[in-house]
Amino acid sequence: MVELSKEKLLWMYQKMVEIRKFDLKVDELFKKNMIWGTCHLYVGEEATAVGACAALKSDDYITSTHRGHGHCIAKGADIKRMMAELLGKETGYCKGRGGSMHIVDVSTGNLGANGIVGAGIPIATGAALASKRRNDGKVTVCFFGDGAVNVGPFHESLNMASIWKLPVVYVCENNQYAMSTSVQKATAVRDIAVRGQSYDMPGVVVDGNDVIAVFETVSEAVNRARRGEGPTLVESKTYRFFGHSKSDPRVYRSREEEQMWMAKDPIPRFANLLKEKEIATEEELKSIDELVDKEMEEALEFALNSPLPKLEEIAKYVYA
Repeated sequence: MVELSKEKLLWMYQKMVEIRKFDLKVDELFKKNMIWGTCHLYVGEEATAVGACAALKSDDYITSTHRGHGHCIAKGADIKRMMAELLGKETGYCKGRGGSMHIVDVSTGNLGANGIVGAGIPIATGAALASKRRNDGKVTVCFFGDGAVNVGPFHESLNMASIWKLPVVYVCENNQYAMSTSVQKATAVRDIAVRGQSYDMPGVVVDGNDVIAVFETVSEAVNRARRGEGPTLVESKTYRFFGHSKSDPRVYRSREEEQMWMAKDPIPRFANLLKEKEIATEEELKSIDELVDKEMEEALEFALNSPLPKLEEIAKYVYA
């Protein structure tokens, strides 16, 4: 924490709170039938997105996943446009056509969420290849879940990135379950990070509920990539508090397990650290919480007052 200013630390806290309150609002709206399709909530994993994105420059890239709200907010997205997208409004990032799983914001370096498991991995690898060929100094952070490490593009991409020493950091958000399947039943190795050895790149395990630990780990990997030394595989061990998607009753995991992980909630954990280190007071953190509450109200109002796409243009901008 020595190298982080108070301003940066409070920014990290605010982003974590924004992600939490945004997804809790999404959950509320979904239950009111105001959001269609489905969505995958990031509640419980906030430290990973914020810690990783805090290690990047504003013009660096990320690729996201079907559980992408956290990545989007941490990289600087406009919450109003995100809310509008989820409500299917014309003012959304994809003009209401994409919904939860397809938000993209190139202006902040977010190359997009993706509904296909593991599909963002080769996209991130391609972005890193482009950066190397342009010599633009940019690094790409690629987010994906533990379920994606058993698909072919994961292995193909890591091999290619290592051969060409591409400026990419692969961040596996191991939230312990790929849909309803425990990572212990689907992956032969205990730590996914050890797979980095197969491709001659560092593999690092980090506590994904500790935003400072994530920041330090990803910062080291980003600096390594920026020096031209190639990719790193980071395994961030974390936990989603909700089900896989809105149709998931979570019958495959015990309430005791959930309570154990919820006791490691990254937001109060970080808040307590800030207070213990006398970086922020209870009042300062409370004011941030209140500010975020106001942001959420304004975002919802913006989305509700935004127009729906015109019926005659509903297929416009839709390419697949």
